[in-house]
Amino acid sequence: MDMLIILTYTALCIGIFKLFKIPLNKWSVPTAVLGGIGILSTIMIAMNYNHPYAKFSKEVFVSVPIIPQVTGTVKEVHAKANVPVKKGDILFTLENDKQRIALRKAKAALEEAKSIAYQKDQGLVSAIANTEKAQAAVQKAEANLNRTFSTYQRYTEAHTKGGENSPFTDGQIERQKELYNSAKASVDIAHSTLDAAESEQERVRLDADSNIYGENTRVAQLIEAVKQAELDLEYTIVRAPADGIPTQIALAPGFRSASIPLRPSMVFIPDTGKRQIAGMFWQNSLRRLQPGLETEMILDSQPGKVFTGKLVSVLPAMREGEVQANGTLVSASTLTRHGFAVGIIELDEDLDNYELPMGVQGQAVVLNHEGDILHTSIVRRVLLRMMSWLKYVWPMK
Repeated sequence: MDMLIILTYTALCIGIFKLFKIPLNKWSVPTAVLGGIGILSTIMIAMNYNHPYAKFSKEVFVSVPIIPQVTGTVKEVHAKANVPVKKGDILFTLENDKQRIALRKAKAALEEAKSIAYQKDQGLVSAIANTEKAQAAVQKAEANLNRTFSTYQRYTEAHTKGGENSPFTDGQIERQKELYNSAKASVDIAHSTLDAAESEQERVRLDADSNIYGENTRVAQLIEAVKQAELDLEYTIVRAPADGIPTQIALAPGFRSASIPLRPSMVFIPDTGKRQIAGMFWQNSLRRLQPGLETEMILDSQPGKVFTGKLVSVLPAMREGEVQANGTLVSASTLTRHGFAVGIIELDEDLDNYELPMGVQGQAVVLNHEGDILHTSIVRRVLLRMMSWLKYVWPMK
């Protein structure tokens, strides 16, 4: 750019000297040279200060590595290279016999667990019924005990009071005593049976009531196992994560596709909306880089064309100053690297209309008219257009 300004001024001086037939002597030539130095220095200083220039500007975009959730052999590749797809469209599929078998086994185990859980519920119902029967037996035995005890007591009292005139014989009293003792033994047996029935009921209840969120624990585990098996089967179908373009597809049936982050199976470029340009600016331009300012850009791929746009943002950090905790000391040589500010630019026109691939490069300027009393923005625009014309010959930086 500096060379363009000097050549322009030189051509202008030659034209003036020839047009007005100014003689070349010790006064005219130094005046033109010194005047040019003063004028050009003033213009360049004011222009570079007010209107930052990004000598290196390039479109930036995000690529998504496609990594399957499960490891397997590629069965079929559905996606075509550089053909747009919609979110959820199938990119490729893996052999899934193993996952289908696992799903069938999980479903079979679930049905078996449900059957066992049902049997346990029925066992609890039966145990409750047995406990109720045992309670009824206890009540019946206790009623019989009370009745026989009352009869035995009545016989004994009547025999004692009646003496020789007792209405009951010794044999009858002995018989009632045996009936009472038998009823007493029956009560003990009934209580023992009730205790056993209650213990069995509690055991069955604890086994049947082993639940989580209202579901039998074993059944709940197998429901989740079925869901995991269904996910594994679904993961054998790899789908597009968003609207976009799969590119540079080298995948083919028979390839081994692994769920390893360091080994993607495909590269996918999502459609993130408007394409953006990143420009590299010197740090002394940061005072004049304000989001929302007008920008102009030229591309190596579009000679003679100037694109307008606006500065969207300036990235809040510079890579050259980054330090990470990795167990090693920071070398002093890292401090010698000059850091550049990165500004993000959005163009008014859609680059897709020009059928340009992503990642095109060029040069950009940010036009800040505040304090530009010399209106050097005109010079900046003219120089940018001159550079754009020169790109017909070679991509000048």
